[in-house]
Amino acid sequence: MSNEVKPSPRERLLEAAATLTYRDGVSIGVEALCKAAGVSKRSMYQLFESKDQLLAVSLKEQASVYVTTLLPAADDGRSSRERILYVFEQVETQAKAPEFRGCRYLAVQIELKDRSHPASRVAHEVKANLTAFFRAEAERGEAADPDLLARQLSLVFDGMSARAGIQADDLTGLVAPTVRTLLDAAGVR
Repeated sequence: MSNEVKPSPRERLLEAAATLTYRDGVSIGVEALCKAAGVSKRSMYQLFESKDQLLAVSLKEQASVYVTTLLPAADDGRSSRERILYVFEQVETQAKAPEFRGCRYLAVQIELKDRSHPASRVAHEVKANLTAFFRAEAERGEAADPDLLARQLSLVFDGMSARAGIQADDLTGLVAPTVRTLLDAAGVR
């Protein structure tokens, strides 16, 4: 007899939303979400006021995993330059996985287009936090213009995520030299 605890309907819905929207996009239907989670539509609407809310909560809950797998630990002893490069190394490594579809938060923003959508607001916040990380590290590394460098790094991040996500490029030999060039030009140590 197993003592394994079965995930709750809420947890199953959140996991289904995370998996299906990453693989198939946010236009995935309520029926498909409920079927994948093994939950009735009625139960879904008792737990979440709408599919939009389910998507937003799922994205918010995925954010901690995203940050943990992407950003270096705080005060890990690395230089700002090394901390910034670490982020890009993580994406380059993740991009080699066959199931990689790019940055889920960028994809949500592109698909939804409506910045007032609950899921879009969550995605926007996560992406803004990444830019803020780049800005803080650029400032700590004494970049000539930390705001500009943060925006440039976000641009490279989103571009590499998108190109790898659609299998247009495997990123080999591309990302690190590009980021190093930006860091050198900004004077980041």
